[in-house]
Amino acid sequence: MPIAHEPAAPWAERVTIALSDIRLRENIARSTTRFAAQRLTALGELPDPAALRARGRAIRADAIARLPELHAELRQRIESRGGHVHLAADPAAVTGKVIEIARAHGARRIVKSKSMVSEEVALNPALAEAGIESLETDLGEYLIQLAGEMPAHIIAPALHKSRAESAELLGAPADTPAEALTALARERLRERFLQADIGITGGNFLVADTGGVVIVTNEGNDRMCTSLPRVHIAIVGVEKIIAHAADLPDMLKLLTRSATGQRISVYVSLIDGPRGPGETDGPEEFHLILLDNGRLRLRGTPHEEALYCIRCGACLNVCPVYRQIGGHAYGSVYPGPIGAVISPLLDPAGAYAMLPKASSLCGACWEACPVGIHLHDQLVALRQEGVRSAPWPQRLLFAGWATAWGSATTYTAFLRVGRVAQRLLPRHGEWLRAAPAILGGWTSTRDLPPIAARTFRERWAERRP
Repeated sequence: MPIAHEPAAPWAERVTIALSDIRLRENIARSTTRFAAQRLTALGELPDPAALRARGRAIRADAIARLPELHAELRQRIESRGGHVHLAADPAAVTGKVIEIARAHGARRIVKSKSMVSEEVALNPALAEAGIESLETDLGEYLIQLAGEMPAHIIAPALHKSRAESAELLGAPADTPAEALTALARERLRERFLQADIGITGGNFLVADTGGVVIVTNEGNDRMCTSLPRVHIAIVGVEKIIAHAADLPDMLKLLTRSATGQRISVYVSLIDGPRGPGETDGPEEFHLILLDNGRLRLRGTPHEEALYCIRCGACLNVCPVYRQIGGHAYGSVYPGPIGAVISPLLDPAGAYAMLPKASSLCGACWEACPVGIHLHDQLVALRQEGVRSAPWPQRLLFAGWATAWGSATTYTAFLRVGRVAQRLLPRHGEWLRAAPAILGGWTSTRDLPPIAARTFRERWAERRP
């Protein structure tokens, strides 16, 4: 049950490319710093942010615990209004169902609102292969589609692009003002909305007791995708559900403040099915596709709380690793700390096995998470699982090392041998510049402190009575 995209290059190569791109790092630092500051300001306006966070976590925990029951309630309510609900096991099931619906309606043109799940299943390439045109209508996603790239951030897909780079993608002069670039994109997209046969969106939340899909945007393109085309398809992860509409205000307070520092997004839409009798707005036909792709098997495991995520992107904005390498270096549509957790969980084949190591374990991601996911603990657990599944020679080597260093006698012997052997290594002042074998991974990017001429134990023994 993999993520449809696979990394195009090895992890070390992706990181090296990102670190060498000064403009990329400047763009990312500027945007993430602004988002992080806006989040703190917005949360500071609340009377008790900690209590709201605890409430949000409880809402998500309850929903994940009652997932089958809530899905049944959601399905019953949507189908009672003439909508259709489909459970998709993997990316192929999602793309297959969308293509099936499109062909049933003779659809040739699709407009899309922002949807990370559609990126996860590589929907646009699948539609293109089927001869169906699919156009992104969120401005950031539109730029990314023009560039032929994956999103670099969960909420700001083109965060890594400067205004000049965005202008180039739109075919405008580099000094074109941002407002003019937005107007240019709007002009191009308007006609596509009118021509589209199908509109596709994601969903920020699913509400079980009302049978609704909640879509949060700042551009209003979601409303064009859900009202103008004859058919609306919403593609949402199975975990995005909450039990009650009464819980929605608290979740929206957390989502918008954590994502962009807004009290509320410009547009919050609640879609509960196709256009009803006597109604003038809305599609003739509505489909909700719920994607599993490994999510359901996380329930009841130590990784269950990863399903609490509301995709706000706050953990990316405070992560020192993401701030240096950006989103594309992760190789997954889900970058940053949450991506380093869910990407290997959703794709256990090993394509993202290195991502849990892309962390300083500083805990900033947990502090920023609006539902209190212990991301640093999740990353440590995934590292431990990676060690247990390592090739047997590697496991044997580290088991021997652990045994040797578990004894004061053998540890001291190692130090004595190392103190002599390090004399053969090149130095940079007092520091070791290059180490052999597996230690070379350390010294390729930093100097290694040498073993002291006299260890603490030796000094202590001399001072004891």
